[in-house]
Amino acid sequence: MIKIGILGYGNLGRGVEAAIKKNADMELVSVYTRRDPSSLKINTEGVEVRSAAQLEQGKEDIDVLIICGGSATDLPGMTPKFAALYNVIDSFDTHANIPTHFANVDAAAKKAGKIGIISAGWDPGMFSISRVYADSVLPDGQAYTFWGKGVSQGHSDAVRRIEGVKDARQYTIPVEKALEAVRSGSNPELTTREKHTRECFVVAEDGADKAAIETAIKTMPNYFSDYDTTVHFITEEEMKRDHSGLPHGGSVIHSGTTSDGVKHVIEYSLKLDSNPEFTGSVLVACARAAYRMNKEGMNGAKTVLDIAPAYLSAKSADELRAHYL
Repeated sequence: MIKIGILGYGNLGRGVEAAIKKNADMELVSVYTRRDPSSLKINTEGVEVRSAAQLEQGKEDIDVLIICGGSATDLPGMTPKFAALYNVIDSFDTHANIPTHFANVDAAAKKAGKIGIISAGWDPGMFSISRVYADSVLPDGQAYTFWGKGVSQGHSDAVRRIEGVKDARQYTIPVEKALEAVRSGSNPELTTREKHTRECFVVAEDGADKAAIETAIKTMPNYFSDYDTTVHFITEEEMKRDHSGLPHGGSVIHSGTTSDGVKHVIEYSLKLDSNPEFTGSVLVACARAAYRMNKEGMNGAKTVLDIAPAYLSAKSADELRAHYL
């Protein structure tokens, strides 16, 4: 039985908890929080909620720590710290900063003889695997990634920080015309604006300047200024009724040629009712891999690109060969 600890208990932590219950070879033994443990109630009976400070002593009886708490700005400090003490998994998703994060986790984990799997999830994660497989098979080609339709939690948070906004959801939506062009194998050159649109649903504070809010959203650099963005103002009741879920998904499409005029298109797609629950399931599979790899003497930082599929699966090698190969 693989003993799992969860650090952080937001949407992702609850997703990891739900995934553990689906895996007979795993047991959730502790949930760790940076808040007051007595203030946190979790779904699994009999599992202790403990202070994150206890992890820092390096004496907790867990095989793998799945880090679910903290933002993209927290993880560069948190993951190396705990990789010096335990096998760890995180879902760090700032693509441009992955090499630096990897190096820092690698140094800490190697020194401790532990495994630190970073940037696990679906993008980065499963989409990353798809991009590498496709490029390996069709090197004379081009990859495209489309996200949505789905809720972007980061973009939703950015809208909520605007003065006068009480609540908000932002949906990323692929442009169908762009999808069709890519699927045709024509390898189009597409701008950011041509690939996706953004749609915002906003609950404004009483008396707030809605025109100013809309302008602030549409002109926000790095989030909305490069996209065609639509803003809808709705009531709190409409938000709760129509936008309480966290669906997401997307596609990786790679088109390439072998001999002249012979085209091929590889497409990998996800449609998710719950982004955090699916991401949690990926993290749990990676926890199994981390445990097995460390038992075999491996250490240091790893990504999903370094993990053989058999390490992820609860099924035996014989079962995989007989039913999946």
